[in-house]
Amino acid sequence: MFDLFYRAGSFVFGGGHVVLPLLQAETVQTGLVEPGAFLAGYGAAQAVPGPLFTFSAFLGAVTTSGPSGALGASIALVAIFLPSALLIIGVLPLWNRLRRAPRVQRALKGVNAGVVGLLAAALYDSVFNEGVTGPHSLVIVAVAFVALTAWKAPAWAVVRGAAGLGALLL
Repeated sequence: MFDLFYRAGSFVFGGGHVVLPLLQAETVQTGLVEPGAFLAGYGAAQAVPGPLFTFSAFLGAVTTSGPSGALGASIALVAIFLPSALLIIGVLPLWNRLRRAPRVQRALKGVNAGVVGLLAAALYDSVFNEGVTGPHSLVIVAVAFVALTAWKAPAWAVVRGAAGLGALLL
């Protein structure tokens, strides 16, 4: 389990959502976490403040094999944050020089472009392949999207509203 979350933490660039496809592939597709639990945990993580990495603690807690509960949550949380902590410790003394290097700037632009593709894949795979199971769930997705983007509703309120609509319609 440590290896799984350490590798996921190693690939983060620009935000935790980048690792969603990797976390899903490594936990759901291997049978460590049930698909419904993955989506429920992701939804709950969106409703609370803080980094998406806290979602890894949930995944570690609900794994179906190996350590789970508080021990699994602790292992997953430490493992996913460790690569970033080690990178900061190692790169911080050189950062001012590195960020001015033209090659580094170009590489970072390329990585940023790749991150957009990963986020689009995560949205499509986790929402449309797993979460949208029929016309009623599509309506809930559309209402939630409008509430977030057009009405600027807080994420916690949208998650609560979507849960209520799900209880009524699904």
